[in-house]
Amino acid sequence: MSKKTNDAISRSDRVLVAALAIILATASAAIGASLTYRPSTDKVAAAPAVQVAEAPEPVTDAVMAQLLAEHKCLSEVLYYEARGEGAGGQKAVAEVVFHRMNHGNYGHSICAVVYEGKDRPGCQFSFTCNGDMKRAKQASAWRQAEMLAANILTGQVSLKNSTGGALNYHAISVSPDWAETMDKTTQIGNHIFYRGMPRPTRDS
Repeated sequence: MSKKTNDAISRSDRVLVAALAIILATASAAIGASLTYRPSTDKVAAAPAVQVAEAPEPVTDAVMAQLLAEHKCLSEVLYYEARGEGAGGQKAVAEVVFHRMNHGNYGHSICAVVYEGKDRPGCQFSFTCNGDMKRAKQASAWRQAEMLAANILTGQVSLKNSTGGALNYHAISVSPDWAETMDKTTQIGNHIFYRGMPRPTRDS
């Protein structure tokens, strides 16, 4: 994987780990407080009211919302594009998403890359515009996609550029016109991967 890809993933890893650490610490404190709190049954004289300033909404809320959205988008592309391909096939799809994100012409976040063109025919990832998302998910396959996405984002699972820098792929069951204008890098499971931008055809 390119240095840019590693840098992008490591930046997202650091942010995600920091955000998760804050949330876990907050949750642990809240759970600990609830487990140790025992209301007194004795009557106690009312203490004078103390004015406490409201704490500002933490910046981490926005960061966490973004991280959760990115995790959801990555989970969705793994599930809808490669749920029958095993971890190897799903990681290959994830690589394409990160390659596109680092390329700069497809969006600068996972969600921007995955949902590019979702409101029109010819969307980049077919599940975003062909109605697949309206169908009920297979629970176990969805959980596996969510877990793999989380492990990729936290660095527990690393992407090894098994696709050779691919920006595009298609299922072996179809033969898109653009495939002949790009450099094939590899086949992983039922997907064939391609590198580079489409080259002009002889008629162009």
